[in-house]
Amino acid sequence: MSHEAMSTVADPAAVPSGLSGVVSDWSADKQAFPVPWGKAMMWIFLLSDTFIFSCFLTGYMHVRLSTTVPWPNPSEVFALHIGGQNVPLILIAIMTFILITSSGTMAMAVNFGYRRDRGKTAALMLATAALGATFVGMQAFEWTKLISEGVRPWGNPMGAAQFGSSFFMITGFHGLHVSAGVIYLSIVARKVWRGDYERKGSYEIVEIAGLYWHFVDLVWVFIFALFYLW
Repeated sequence: MSHEAMSTVADPAAVPSGLSGVVSDWSADKQAFPVPWGKAMMWIFLLSDTFIFSCFLTGYMHVRLSTTVPWPNPSEVFALHIGGQNVPLILIAIMTFILITSSGTMAMAVNFGYRRDRGKTAALMLATAALGATFVGMQAFEWTKLISEGVRPWGNPMGAAQFGSSFFMITGFHGLHVSAGVIYLSIVARKVWRGDYERKGSYEIVEIAGLYWHFVDLVWVFIFALFYLW
């Protein structure tokens, strides 16, 4: 390469505006995008999961709008008989409150992870997992109640047959994510308590687990709005 060409490459003024920093980092063998691989892979996974849940909810809305058979009233289907009266959506409201609360405890766990307080971090992650397990248990009760009333994936005595398939598919897939999250958080909490990440000098895995859990909670907000309130 000629001396003139080398001086052109080395001269920052010859680089187009906005690219000088990128060229400088790449030419110095630096990491151009300082995002840890674990966090990047979690974001990619969550993006793919977003597509799946979007397809499920879009399919549900299409079925709901196109069916000619009356759709069951969620306030009646998901009501509980308490004190001699049917209380609409009481179970779903409690489940939603529990899951939103778990987002708060998970955010606190990430905060204490940044402070390298392994005791509080592990305790808050276990509290988050316990809230998630409670949610799954209440969802199992909800499934049991509807199955005992005759709701099936292929039929529904309360109205449109598609109600059963939509309900079990969407809530089941979300419940599977919550169950996996409970196991995931429990394992990470145990490793935090043992001091595994203290020795590594990074609590980054706590933040990555928090990303997954907040995503699961956010998806439930859409399910709650579209399936139980519509």
